Amino acid sequence: MDGIWLASLSALWLGIMTSISPCPLATNVTAVSFLAKKITHPFFVLLSGIAYTAGRMITYAALGVILINSILSIPQVALFLQKYMAPALGPILIITGLILLEVIKINLPGLALSQKHHNKLVEAGVPGAFLLGVVFALAFCPVSAALFFGSLIPLAFKTNFGVALPFIYGIGTGLPVLVFAVGIAAGITSLSRWFHNLSRLEYYMRIATGLIFVLAGVYYAGVYVLKFF
Repeated sequence: MDGIWLASLSALWLGIMTSISPCPLATNVTAVSFLAKKITHPFFVLLSGIAYTAGRMITYAALGVILINSILSIPQVALFLQKYMAPALGPILIITGLILLEVIKINLPGLALSQKHHNKLVEAGVPGAFLLGVVFALAFCPVSAALFFGSLIPLAFKTNFGVALPFIYGIGTGLPVLVFAVGIAAGITSLSRWFHNLSRLEYYMRIATGLIFVLAGVYYAGVYVLKFF
């Protein structure tokens, strides 16, 4: 039971870290703010924010479940992961941690969305906001890609209930966005200051998480690879 709670909390934390990382956070704030400008009634602003958040959550969850089930459905791959996943976890965590610490920098091709299509999705109301969330969720930044592919997916493979973790991760990615949407709908005027403070907080949270990943990776490497612990 403790393992279930620890894995679930880890997945939730990874989702929150993904959502407040600089690139996704800026995208989320821009998207929700733009939705608010196009919609006059606060209720529909909130509804569109919820739809946008749901689009991101469902996309991350579905992508994780598809990856896990597809890979585990191949017997040879499943046996390989069962045998080598634990030894590989150390180097994976170390690399992920170094990416979070920006020691390793990678460039990912972004998923571009033209202004014309962006405006069409926004003007489509709630369904358009949902699709906008789906598109932006697939536009992985280096940090979000490292957290999703380098941390969540290996964690899911390592547990017996791994298919549930992408859903929990998706909830984590949606929470900060939903709070921001509620703030806009409520007419909170200090959101810019809140955004600035959250951006500063994200830096320290990311550094702490990166250090924990590196230390955990060194531990796993010692236990399963170097055998000196």
